[in-house]
Amino acid sequence: MTKLLEDILHEPEELTKSLHQNWYHGRQRLEEAGHLVRDARAVYIVGIGSSWHAGMAVLSIFHAFGCPALLVDASEMVHFTLIPRESTVIILSRSGRSIEVVQILEQMKSQQAKVIAVTNTMDSPLAEQAHVCLQLAARFDHLVSISMYSALALVGSLIGAVAVGRLDEPLVRRLTDSLASTKETVALWQEQIEATTWLNHNAPTYFLARGGSLASCYEARLLWEEAAKVPASSLSTGGFRHGPQEMVHEGLRVAIWLDGEKLRAEDMALAMDLRRNGVRVFLIGQGVEHSAADLVINLPSIFPKWQFLIDIIPAQIAAERLSRLRGVECDTFRLCPYIVEHTGGLTA
Repeated sequence: MTKLLEDILHEPEELTKSLHQNWYHGRQRLEEAGHLVRDARAVYIVGIGSSWHAGMAVLSIFHAFGCPALLVDASEMVHFTLIPRESTVIILSRSGRSIEVVQILEQMKSQQAKVIAVTNTMDSPLAEQAHVCLQLAARFDHLVSISMYSALALVGSLIGAVAVGRLDEPLVRRLTDSLASTKETVALWQEQIEATTWLNHNAPTYFLARGGSLASCYEARLLWEEAAKVPASSLSTGGFRHGPQEMVHEGLRVAIWLDGEKLRAEDMALAMDLRRNGVRVFLIGQGVEHSAADLVINLPSIFPKWQFLIDIIPAQIAAERLSRLRGVECDTFRLCPYIVEHTGGLTA
């Protein structure tokens, strides 16, 4: 078993630990973070790499609950963004030591901004300089961000939910149940993905999604690049239909995340049209007919707004499987260090 697959198999229980840490044990800090969001002149969600993708999920929760916020790539914020004074900035970083994150902290001081850290490293510059620090309390992944990615998305989203009074014990129990069901379902997903012919490293791959699952869509693309060492593309499902669909051709691979409530009929129609044009389609969602695509992964019941917590897992399994099909090492990086601490050039 690869280290990557081992991390994936542990993911549901690691997410449960993060959820319970911040609801049952770290509730006071979570409430403090919610107050900083409510009192802010502006709210920014910041991350880079996998953490930026997690920020997409966080942003979806903020927007779904009518709480305005902006998502900014950390490297862009350092050099191209002047935030309003007295803003609140939520910084997502598993290590809290990435070069751009450290540089942002100085900028925050000059603008009298309040910093909410979401990290797994309590002795990092980010944790030590933040006004409030929420700990993931999950096991670090071997290399590629798996549980760390999902836990950042989870804990960041809890901030948005608590800020608008939409986080309570019944929701936490339902999410806990969904994660427990996911743990029981992962073995079936492994079997499906081991047997599928959808994976093909000689064919280009596009990932499409809407809402919170956009985070999973973009993270899947990164997994193709980091773990399987092969390029891929990610887009919103709506955006794909405004031009990029012109490159559709026989043999293309497309994965589509189906929202639990919205635009399902439209996205199923897209999947059908793609298949008519010779495209091999992979669908991930709740309650999907197995005949609807070349590969269908059905998710356990979960609130649609929170589906992103578990709908990345099938793509993680598929990326690990693709790395083995390609004969590449998914447990090492050729060029990228675990933590990027310098700017300029390749990071090796």
